[in-house]
Amino acid sequence: MIKKLLYEFISMVEDDQIEIYNESSLQHELGIFLRKQLQDSRVQFERNTKFFGIAGTIKHEIDIAVYNETEKYAIELKYPMNGQYPEQMYSFIKDIIFMEQLKDNGFDATYSLVMVNDKNFYSGRKIDGIYAYFRGAEVLQGTIKKPTGKKSESVTLNKKYTIKWEGKSDYLKYYIVDINEGK
Repeated sequence: MIKKLLYEFISMVEDDQIEIYNESSLQHELGIFLRKQLQDSRVQFERNTKFFGIAGTIKHEIDIAVYNETEKYAIELKYPMNGQYPEQMYSFIKDIIFMEQLKDNGFDATYSLVMVNDKNFYSGRKIDGIYAYFRGAEVLQGTIKKPTGKKSESVTLNKKYTIKWEGKSDYLKYYIVDINEGK
């Protein structure tokens, strides 16, 4: 149900019914939308994992947590605005790992939603290394090394994911990783 609502929300953004201009606006507009659609659930921003009895995760705050007495869902969001392509791509991967960790700790479903208005995230001449997962057809899996800076850092995914960019225009593209669908 959450995934269907994510696509409905994105459709409204693409049809200019909802305006998104940075990551904060994405988080708040999506939260408002979800609150209207899921009146039997709490929709909270930046909810600490400790609230759900979870510690030791790669991150500590969930961008959007949706829960009620019987279900809980998590959504991590990214809307990068300042280039830094390889660093942002690495951050996208860390969000997926965080969602894997929450799923493993009892969340019913978890999602990573990335929206970009810069084609360099999904196309470009460089299609090796970290770029292969976001610009090419390489399956995102296993251990991924940090592409810049402290290159000894790495993260490891438990499942395999294919990043599929979607969008009606060249101006705005997005992908949704549904952790339940990882292989």
